[in-house]
Amino acid sequence: MNILSPSILAADFTILGEQLRSVDRAGAEYIHIDVMDGIFVPSISYGMPVIRSIRKATDKVFDVHLMIEKPERYIEAFADCGADIITFHLEATDRVAAVIEDIHRRGLKAGLAIKPGTSVESFRPYLDVADMFLVMTVEPGFGGQVYMDACTEKVRAARAMAEESGRSIDIQVDGGINRENIGTVLKAGANVIALGSAIFEGDIEDNVRHFLNILSR
Repeated sequence: MNILSPSILAADFTILGEQLRSVDRAGAEYIHIDVMDGIFVPSISYGMPVIRSIRKATDKVFDVHLMIEKPERYIEAFADCGADIITFHLEATDRVAAVIEDIHRRGLKAGLAIKPGTSVESFRPYLDVADMFLVMTVEPGFGGQVYMDACTEKVRAARAMAEESGRSIDIQVDGGINRENIGTVLKAGANVIALGSAIFEGDIEDNVRHFLNILSR
């Protein structure tokens, strides 16, 4: 199943609750929440208090993407503030299997992310335990970047690996996805699409409906 995950990194935080309700009304299934610590990536975004506050605005799935060093320190905190899926970077910890286990122990889905420069083969040891693989299609840390065409083959390889496993593993893409290239990532095998500017610039509800129509074909 194809799933739309609008990324609030591109939202207007002065009216964030209102914009989330617009996304909700239009039918998006997930809310993508990018957490950045200024260490693993250069930028700092937001953390648990923001997630806890917006949890009251929608019952959509909170798709929390941790771009932080040593995510094992904060799994309990993000679970407690309302995450439904916690995705962390393979490059950010040497305890990948333990972090996945901790996420599952709390009744949540576990995603594993890689930067554009990391081999898709890095996913292979976790085919039996991960619920989602996130292939970053820009360098993590900033919104509004241009999609990196070289990542298309990585998406295709991740999908092939997931199918070989015999398990239902979602393949997510995040970064630079828009009306012109969404077909490319869908054809390559992505089924969870994180969209920021393409959703929150202009008429949010119209944008959501446009992409949902594409995803339903």
